[in-house]
Amino acid sequence: MPTGSKDPDILLAWILDSMGLVRRKTEGGTVDEGQGALHRIMSEALLNEPLKGWDAKSLCQVTGLSQTGVHHQLVKLRESGLVSADTEGRWHMHVLRGGSISSAMELVSSEARTVLKLRMRELSGAIVDSDERMSVLGPEETVPFKIMISEPGPKSEDEKELEILTRDLGLSGERVRPGDNLASGVIRELCMSSSPITILALSDKMGETRSRVGRSIDKMRATGIVERVPMMDRIAQDVFVGLMRQYDARGEEWLMTRGGLGRLDTSISKKLVSGVKGKSLNIEKVQSILSDVDLESQKILLNTLGGRMPYGFRISGRNGNAVTENVMRNAERTLRRLKTVSQRLEEAISG
Repeated sequence: MPTGSKDPDILLAWILDSMGLVRRKTEGGTVDEGQGALHRIMSEALLNEPLKGWDAKSLCQVTGLSQTGVHHQLVKLRESGLVSADTEGRWHMHVLRGGSISSAMELVSSEARTVLKLRMRELSGAIVDSDERMSVLGPEETVPFKIMISEPGPKSEDEKELEILTRDLGLSGERVRPGDNLASGVIRELCMSSSPITILALSDKMGETRSRVGRSIDKMRATGIVERVPMMDRIAQDVFVGLMRQYDARGEEWLMTRGGLGRLDTSISKKLVSGVKGKSLNIEKVQSILSDVDLESQKILLNTLGGRMPYGFRISGRNGNAVTENVMRNAERTLRRLKTVSQRLEEAISG
């Protein structure tokens, strides 16, 4: 949020950016870069006289934009719910809904909550209930929230419901190629699985590249529908491989010092070293020996042995209701911030 700012341009730019109505040139784009055509229409016309009834011609005169440019931005404003239009003859007369930016945002927020709940209800039907799915506590991560909220539109005969839903939620990206069902395929696999799935496994299953699957997963994580989780059943395997490889290459002393075994309880490190030296160690024994070691210490051990913590991806709840709660909580936080900033913008304009 634009903490403490009273500059109307900064507040408006934040609102338009947070609603996904402008495309920044760079990820760290400045306010000046965000003050394009849409910003001008809002700041020079609709915010000053919200109920005047602006047609495309009058907006062109005030902003200096072309009629084509004005029309393109008005379509976005109507679709977002900030602006409504009445027809007078051949002209569409546009007003800021509710007569102010804060009232318009309140209407948008109410509709967004309702529509998103309905769309999440559709997704809930595809999620298989599983207590096992949430058996491992996922790490706390901060992923910027991003989701598209749109009502169901016309459905063609060859489109399946999950394909339409993933597209409408923005899980398929902004420009979806006809017949590209990667996102719906990935979400279907995750909805049915009780265990985390790696990108490599999803890539093999979908017959797609890891990079494309990874980008699809990133979009799902941004919505709160999918989360990353450590693959606990893989830790023992990777630790075993690391122990055997490093012992052969560097010896026992290295394992106890730079290899990280010295960080563990003495009884645990002795069992591991004894197993390595006697060639009696296996994955099952490693898992048993490390069973009382906390996850963070296991991750450090794996890292010092030259490995990396294996991660997979899962649906973010044991059932559809839990996933819906996650998504709605993220949406509610964003909508509250939009309402707060819109009120601050209104005060800045009137002041």
